[in-house]
Amino acid sequence: MAIIKTENLCHVYSEGTPFVKTAIDNINLEIEKGEMIGVIGHTGSGKSTLIQHFNGLLEPTSGKIYIDGQDLWESKEKLRQFRFKVGLVFQYPEYQLFEETVYKDIAFGPKNMGFSPEEVDARVREAAAFVGLKEKHMEQSPFELSGGQKRRVAIAGVMAMRPEVLILDEPTAGLDPKGRDRILGQIQEYHQEQKNTVLIVSHSMEDVARFAQKALVMNKSQVFMYDTVENVFEHANEISAMGLAVPQITRVFMKLAAKGYPVDPHVYTIEGAKKELLRVMNGQGGGK
Repeated sequence: MAIIKTENLCHVYSEGTPFVKTAIDNINLEIEKGEMIGVIGHTGSGKSTLIQHFNGLLEPTSGKIYIDGQDLWESKEKLRQFRFKVGLVFQYPEYQLFEETVYKDIAFGPKNMGFSPEEVDARVREAAAFVGLKEKHMEQSPFELSGGQKRRVAIAGVMAMRPEVLILDEPTAGLDPKGRDRILGQIQEYHQEQKNTVLIVSHSMEDVARFAQKALVMNKSQVFMYDTVENVFEHANEISAMGLAVPQITRVFMKLAAKGYPVDPHVYTIEGAKKELLRVMNGQGGGK
């Protein structure tokens, strides 16, 4: 069964005014349990509006959303339960930190879920370990930490609720390459251990190629494609025409293939490029 399902989902901003804008239009989508998905699209494509529907932050103008088979908006009294099931980490989540200590900030969600102090403590420490926070950080003010550490605290605060679906909106925005790789690696480890569903909104096709199993491509308020990363990136020319940059290594191999070199142009990662070059050097025939 799909953990998230939408039927003809639409959202219109400023309806009935001169500033009316259709942000998402007729979205029909099924996201299965346990998948790690990269959500990509240019600015204004509708991706952030879409994910804010998944835990009820935005109410549809029309259409339906089902979480684990249940209609999200069937009863507004049950919205709180769905928000514990679907955790959303906003872009620049460090601006949402507010408690006196790192420990209290991570504990805020589990406390509000009504768990015992022992269970709260276990969840806090588990989530902190997932994102690489040390014991010495727990009694510090979150505002004394570096930008990357603040980001980890905010992500840990959502992880501590153990949502069935974890959604992260540009979790690496503003970080240097080392910080970006560290956070994405920690999210990947979390996904592999918890076996839950993770959606990462990203502008970086390289990140999606390296860490996601599937890619959801938004364009002009609609789903352009939702498939495995390999199948999506086979449409590199169409994706580029939308204004999205396919991975640099993909562009290199597409140009090599266009010049007649016997390489597979459908290469998306450095590791994949290494394997393809070794295959060609060992004389194992042409690309696909």
